[in-house]
Amino acid sequence: MAAARTMSGKAASAGICPLLQKTQRADRAGETQERAVLVGVDFTVRPPSERAGLAGARFAASAKKVATTAQVAGERAVLVPGLGIAAGFGVEESLEEFQELVTSAGAEVAAQLLQRRPRPDPATLVGAGKVQEIAGVAASTEADLVLFDHDLSPTQLRNLEAALPCRVLDRTQLILDIFARHARTREGQLQVELAQLEYMLPRLTGRGKAMSQLGGGIGTRGPGETQLETDRRRIQRRIDQLKLDLDGVRRVRRQQRQRREAAPVPTVALVGYTNAGKSTLFNCLTGAQVLQSSKMFATLDPKLRAIELPSRRKVLLSDTVGFIRNLPHTLVTSFRATLEEVEQAEVLLHVRDAASHYGDEQKAQVEKVLGELEALKKPRIEVLNKIDLLSSETIEHLHARGDVLVSARTGEGMHDLLEAIDKALHSDPMLDAELRIPQNEGAVLAAVDAGMIVHARQYDGNLVRLRVSGPSSLIGRLRAYRVRAGRQPAADHTREDTHG
Repeated sequence: MAAARTMSGKAASAGICPLLQKTQRADRAGETQERAVLVGVDFTVRPPSERAGLAGARFAASAKKVATTAQVAGERAVLVPGLGIAAGFGVEESLEEFQELVTSAGAEVAAQLLQRRPRPDPATLVGAGKVQEIAGVAASTEADLVLFDHDLSPTQLRNLEAALPCRVLDRTQLILDIFARHARTREGQLQVELAQLEYMLPRLTGRGKAMSQLGGGIGTRGPGETQLETDRRRIQRRIDQLKLDLDGVRRVRRQQRQRREAAPVPTVALVGYTNAGKSTLFNCLTGAQVLQSSKMFATLDPKLRAIELPSRRKVLLSDTVGFIRNLPHTLVTSFRATLEEVEQAEVLLHVRDAASHYGDEQKAQVEKVLGELEALKKPRIEVLNKIDLLSSETIEHLHARGDVLVSARTGEGMHDLLEAIDKALHSDPMLDAELRIPQNEGAVLAAVDAGMIVHARQYDGNLVRLRVSGPSSLIGRLRAYRVRAGRQPAADHTREDTHG
């Protein structure tokens, strides 16, 4: 696992700082095999009976499940999940979700520990005694790193690195690593690098001998600039450059959006918890071949494809990055250019995993991120995906609630979903109209057949009389052929075709 996967080749060649380059070389050297330990912390106060009873049994079941995890990419990991952080998320789900993150990063869980405390320890998060226990487990398993499912402060990170015989990573660093693995486009790589550097900048102090003070020169009469100050300045310069580059990306996206708005085509954005099946649904609706994977955060770069609704209207469907509980704020900020598709969309499709036991908690986390993006007031359609994993009784119950049920894997429910999108769109509304078009206007007739629903067709000499429903933008372009109210068409027509 590349723990703090580097930024880009350009950043490395520019010599951001010796520490980062050293970390990059260590990561590349450790790609073949890494072992890690999972340690969990639960900052909730429970009665002793519960701590010794049900809670312990549930954790033991989770630990047994972890112990059977198969080796992935030749790496093993010890994880430290932070539990009780998000409301509604319990011990089992936190462990299971963090294990999925580690698997997505290409690691294997070798051992796991759990610490229950009423509050975090300001020095080490888990307390001095637990740190000694973690050190013993890491040494016995020959672990290369310890993973915490909790954000560590700079002080906690330094203290843990000094006390443990291996590298220490927190939840944000792990997510950043996964993002770095899946970033393919230049935009995605820029956004990941920005998030990495903004996370690393306040955590440079005291990291190794590379931060030792440099000697001063003649005329300075002082100790000179420390390596830490040099590294901070270089990283800050790189951050400023990345922000400028991403501003350029936003300008390009804004220009593209303005061109799309010139020919009004609404955008519908897929949002949802990571691994809810958004990319599979995107492929099913559009026929695209974007990457669909059970690994978390398989999609980083937004994709846009046009689809046709039952009303014959065209919309652009956008696939976006998945959300997760405690999504690092630096990622929300850095991926603002990507998430602008969510901000600009007319309708949001909130894709939910219908087979998940934690659907309500995942929904709350998605809405939390949408609130940060100021997109909660947008029309939103909740789409329950993966119904092929549900029993027939559960499906009937969900149908009775009026939910939109689909299976992106089998294609079930796609027509109902398209109809729901049709009803939710307010821009470019559907209008009924009567048209009278000369038969020699082939291009106009073709546009009607391609973009409208034809309810009735009458032929009268050289004219074709049509009763249609279509988007107001298209009907507006054909206003020269509209039959105005009160103006009756001629009664003598030769033949009639009627389509329901």
